[in-house]
Amino acid sequence: MLNLNNKIVWITGASSGIGEACVYELAKEKAKIIITARNKDKLEKIKQKSLELGASDCKVLDYDLSDIENIENLVEQANSFFGKIDIMFNNAGISQRALAGDTIFEVDKKIMDINFFAPVKISKLLLKKFIENGSGTFVVTTSITGRFGFPLRSAYSASKHALYGFFETVHAEYFDKNINVVLVCPGRVNTNISYYALEKDGTQHSKLDPGQAGGISSEKAAKKIVKAIKKQKPEVLVGGKELLMLYIKRFLPALSRKLTRKIKPE
Repeated sequence: MLNLNNKIVWITGASSGIGEACVYELAKEKAKIIITARNKDKLEKIKQKSLELGASDCKVLDYDLSDIENIENLVEQANSFFGKIDIMFNNAGISQRALAGDTIFEVDKKIMDINFFAPVKISKLLLKKFIENGSGTFVVTTSITGRFGFPLRSAYSASKHALYGFFETVHAEYFDKNINVVLVCPGRVNTNISYYALEKDGTQHSKLDPGQAGGISSEKAAKKIVKAIKKQKPEVLVGGKELLMLYIKRFLPALSRKLTRKIKPE
């Protein structure tokens, strides 16, 4: 069991939803936390609450992860706070609500940049440091849509499939170097991810989907995720009955495709 007391955890997408809830759970474990998102004012409030909950320390590092070009500077800043990172929690992401054929390419690219290329670039830069330090953990928020296609989520689903492939490979290649990977696989969690999802032309969806609204709380999800980090579990499923689709996909693929085609778009 990994003791998180004084462990240095950098978490992206920390200003709301699963990310914010995980910051508070990590604070209760007395971790040192670096929190990243675009909204600096919100991050400052989260920092204060995390310190009140018991975090050993908390640093704010605001950044827009769609800016791929300057990620080297971002990683340098993160490393400068405490001299190293023990756990990189790649949680930031953006979703989609549009048919594949209607979605402009710029939307596909933005989703892939934020959801896939940004965490990959961050993690590749940190990997050498992890090896030098003798250990390190990558925690990655994927999705059940990273295991099967889902209507109106073509680029989002593709980005999550890509995360699985990349980080499962990292796990296989560097396990003997004491580098661990925890893949977080959420189903429906009551967060604002659908509100900020992109429409076909890049405009904001600005609606909370019924399925999202009926999901488990981000607090419940965070407790399960932090427990999985402590146990260094390769994968943790987070959600409700929708997680059954993963088992249907595995054991009854034809039925899975049929059910997916019948999903009512939200």
